[in-house]
Amino acid sequence: MNPLRTLPKIDKCLAHPLFQDANATWVMKIAREKIETLRQALLCKELEYVDEEALMLEIKKAYDALFTPSLKPLINATGVILHTNMGRSLISKTLLERASTVICNYSNLEYNLEEGCRGERYEHVSHHLKALLGVEDVLVVNNNASAVFLILNTFAKAKEVIVSRGELVEIGGSFRIPEVMKQSGATLVEVGATNKTKKSDYENAISENTVMLMKVHQSNFSIEGFSEALCYEEIKRLATQHSLLDYYDLGSGYLPKLPYNLGNREHSLHEILTCNPSLISFSGDKLFGSVQAGIIAGRADLIAQLKKNQLLRMLRVDKITLSLLEESIKAYLKEEWEEIPTLWLLFRSIEELTQRALHVKEVIGEPYCELVKSETYMGGGTLPNRKFPTIALHVKGKATLLERKFRENFVIGRIEEDKFLLDFRTILPHNEATLISIIQRIIGY
Repeated sequence: MNPLRTLPKIDKCLAHPLFQDANATWVMKIAREKIETLRQALLCKELEYVDEEALMLEIKKAYDALFTPSLKPLINATGVILHTNMGRSLISKTLLERASTVICNYSNLEYNLEEGCRGERYEHVSHHLKALLGVEDVLVVNNNASAVFLILNTFAKAKEVIVSRGELVEIGGSFRIPEVMKQSGATLVEVGATNKTKKSDYENAISENTVMLMKVHQSNFSIEGFSEALCYEEIKRLATQHSLLDYYDLGSGYLPKLPYNLGNREHSLHEILTCNPSLISFSGDKLFGSVQAGIIAGRADLIAQLKKNQLLRMLRVDKITLSLLEESIKAYLKEEWEEIPTLWLLFRSIEELTQRALHVKEVIGEPYCELVKSETYMGGGTLPNRKFPTIALHVKGKATLLERKFRENFVIGRIEEDKFLLDFRTILPHNEATLISIIQRIIGY
């Protein structure tokens, strides 16, 4: 028999029970591609005949893969709250539901209800942000890198900006402050040494072409030992004396008092804003705990100039971001800390984490796991080298093998001292039952 006769017709594929509820257009497309591949294999005598049922399963597998989301929910058991590779800040379901009222309907995004004419999208979130931060005005763009670029391009194009050499950071994805400044059109003037920058370094670098003194937070590293840096208050004072703009790129900003001693190098937004900065910018996610966005705050006249920059059209945020950010800010105003998951996770006490870990240990059983006291980091380019106490569950067995098996079940833990750990600093309570089931399945309980 001619082996080509074993190839099924497309109509037969479409009529197969596997595709009863499937989209016929995509079944047809996938079936044609699979059948053509098999046809070529038969002609080249690489294949003797076609197994029809095996082909149907292959088509079904390809069809299912097409409609399987690439983004998947994970259980973060690494202990790193702002894990960049896992999406950083979480959004609470409560805030998502509140925002959905606007997101799922037409809205007055750029419509002035009082005047019946075109409005400005940034007015909605700015009302609550100004109240929260106590500043003259604010502007929101799509991330903090955009905020930095917009500010430099608006005020320092073809002008000099003075920055400490010890603050020329590289953030994730190899984005470097010097390169961002270059692309914005600003001229970087770096001062001081890597470990020490003094007031005199800034003063000696000021020229007739200088327009701004810029401070950049060392978001993902710290300089220890023999070091010195000029505080923002001094930079602000110096800028005012020379009629220059001062700008603080915070990278990440936090509002409430954190439950751990971070030393004198991490200042809250409120502490920085008491200096009355010309401009500051920070991420809407990270320590602020909301959506990805770049929040710019400061003088109203400077914000007005930023809004006139044609780049803003390319950097603007959509209604989903604005709606979620506004709900997060309202939660701050109401002090609903439980609705800011980043802060909620950070604020959990060791006692609470211990009780939750003990519960899981008791269900799993003593021979299979044990509690471990450990330390973790905030992550996400925030609070560099600041450790936080935590409690983890050590699942006994070969660490590398367990890491792979748990990862295959969408649980991401960490290996520490050749032990596989599930860190309760980042395990959400509603995921505990699922986690117990996964542990039991992996250890063959």
